[in-house]
Amino acid sequence: MTYGECFGEGKRELIQAGVAEAELDAGLLLEFVCRTDRGALLAHPERAVSPEEQGRYRELIRQRARRIPLQYLTGEQYFMGLPFQVDENVLIPRQDTEILAEEALRNLHDGMEILDLCTGSGCILISLLRYSNECRGVGTDLSGAALRVAEKNAERLLAREGESLSGQRGGSFAFLESNLYERVEGMFDMIVSNPPYIPTGQIPDLMPEVRDHEPRIALNGGGDGLAFYREIIADAGKHLKKGGMLLLEIGWDQAGAVSALMKDGGFVEVRVIRDYAGLDRVVTGVLGFGPF
Repeated sequence: MTYGECFGEGKRELIQAGVAEAELDAGLLLEFVCRTDRGALLAHPERAVSPEEQGRYRELIRQRARRIPLQYLTGEQYFMGLPFQVDENVLIPRQDTEILAEEALRNLHDGMEILDLCTGSGCILISLLRYSNECRGVGTDLSGAALRVAEKNAERLLAREGESLSGQRGGSFAFLESNLYERVEGMFDMIVSNPPYIPTGQIPDLMPEVRDHEPRIALNGGGDGLAFYREIIADAGKHLKKGGMLLLEIGWDQAGAVSALMKDGGFVEVRVIRDYAGLDRVVTGVLGFGPF
């Protein structure tokens, strides 16, 4: 069987399964199995595919047809230009979340200390440390399995080749199995978080890839989707230095509610940042100096 024939077979199966980006995913999975690049299909459709490659490809296509996310099948998702390992224990990093990371980087200075709540794969914290100088970061998550993924990503993307973890590019890091601030010690210059924010009642309406395969613990934001924001904002002052910054990813319709929570919690200069689709995506605020 040729490369082109394999691709056609995979695409047809994914279309029949109702996969939204059937052609793209069929091509990406074929590239993954055959270790080729994006131009191989166009340039060499006659390329022979070995029986072993055919079998592996068909199995991955069957799994994708069952709506298992592509990134869980390949084990990788790029975020902020970095290749992060992902599995079913972590939320797949989204391009929308890069808005949060980019805004944090604009306000990050050398030597700052960062706390990342609900760190998941570690993509936010690791990106901030990778693109800054001598900053220090702590990431917390309730899931020990998620933290193991984050630790692997940090070791691969932050530690220089041949160095121990005591010599980091961009500073030091630690990951804690903790319910938000529960096991956190010390004060930080910046707190970032992409917490669960989907209202419980809306989860059944999500795409099958998300609803059935991504970790529910990383999605469920309580009855109104604001449960984690209330906790994060209420206790932020115990771990955020005066004048420090809190940055939160939000759902498209949560800017007003989260902004009000921040202002009530003693934050000033509260701002809403939109994503590339023009939707509200991030709320930021600075912890004020007065009594609250």
